Amino acid sequence: MSIGGVPEPRPIAASAPSFDILTMSRPTPSVDPVTPVIGAEVRGVDLDHVTDADFRVIRDALMSRCVLFFRDQDISIASQKALGARFGELVAHPNDPGVDGHPEVMPIHADENSVRATGEQWHSDVSCDPRPPMGSILRMHTVPETGGDTLFSNMYAAYEALSERMRTLLDGLTAVHDGGPYYREVNRLIGRDDGGRAYPSAEHPVVRIHPATGRKALFVNQMFTQYIVGLPPAESGAILGFLFEHVGRPDFQCRFRWRPNSVAMWDNRCTQHHAIWDYWPATRSGYRVTIRGEAPA
Repeated sequence: MSIGGVPEPRPIAASAPSFDILTMSRPTPSVDPVTPVIGAEVRGVDLDHVTDADFRVIRDALMSRCVLFFRDQDISIASQKALGARFGELVAHPNDPGVDGHPEVMPIHADENSVRATGEQWHSDVSCDPRPPMGSILRMHTVPETGGDTLFSNMYAAYEALSERMRTLLDGLTAVHDGGPYYREVNRLIGRDDGGRAYPSAEHPVVRIHPATGRKALFVNQMFTQYIVGLPPAESGAILGFLFEHVGRPDFQCRFRWRPNSVAMWDNRCTQHHAIWDYWPATRSGYRVTIRGEAPA
């Protein structure tokens, strides 16, 4: 059986919550940092059965670590959607039809017949939208034996590492993010007719303030950001070129090695990510849900 043309793993039966036999209570979740700067692996949580206490741990950890990783989560699409909905409204992707019966679920799939893989450059998901995503949750059910890692970079750290003069220059500037150039190129590569649809475009601060933490983060990316408003093209291009390279510095990053039934959850407001397509012709397949955010300020 397939969903939206992408093979779905075996039917998933509802699983019982994990209990500690000695105490007859759920184990206390642990949050273990991946690097000093970004990322944490969360253990002791069953994403098929997220309690209110579990959710508080997940939410607080996401605010402090920016991206979270979960292992051995053989969860259903319904559970994945339910987890995302606890953070906010789920939204459909502007260039992907979703899967059958689940327009807000985006298949992430590459195999031996693919001409591209999703997310092969640093970006924040759909930053071209007037209300870019708050976060994304990706579950991979099928992964290659080696390769297919995803890199995540901390945009708080990227901003804070800039000189005071550069921060002063960038504060108050805005940039245009446009989905049209990227999505039309995707459609050309895969032979999909977009029917002349209009794609989202918006003007956002170059440096945004996170609504929950109050911290400043860089908010430009090479996938969607076209130019800085009010600057000549040469100046805009030079500044953006520097920032696009800057956000990929290794000291801002963590690297996630996928295993079957792993889940990654990230805050798009303060991270960028880069999926590495080094595993062709192997298959990498899963599902992503995206949570609507607010207009950046």
